[in-house]
Amino acid sequence: MDTSAPINLRYEDIALGTEFETAAHTVTEADIAVFADVTRDHHPLHLDAGYAKSRGFPAVIGHGLFGLSLMEGLKSELKLYEETSVASLGWDEVKFKGPIVAGDSCACVSVSSRSGRPKIPRAASSSRRSTFSTSAMRW
Repeated sequence: MDTSAPINLRYEDIALGTEFETAAHTVTEADIAVFADVTRDHHPLHLDAGYAKSRGFPAVIGHGLFGLSLMEGLKSELKLYEETSVASLGWDEVKFKGPIVAGDSCACVSVSSRSGRPKIPRAASSSRRSTFSTSAMRW
């Protein structure tokens, strides 16, 4: 992880197009199994390597939401917005490009992409501007 990354960024601190990359995390079968227990989704693709291989995968695969959760966790380790974020927006634009397989090493690249007012309910809205970021998982 780049320990020189700034902490608790505000709107004024971020130039559009700025990229931040997280440290990599190698996904284990145990990671996937813990997520299966927490979410109560025990499909054999996530827990049984033999079954996953019989379906064309080299090992068990992570749940789709495991990948999203891992991405958010990796980004939070950067502490870019530890005390300055209000909401996590853009989940309606998520695209799954392929499975995360046990043994994959994943990192997240986050790029500030546009600015404007946050899309949050009017009662909770303020005049503060927000910077949005687009994130992608690499493995």
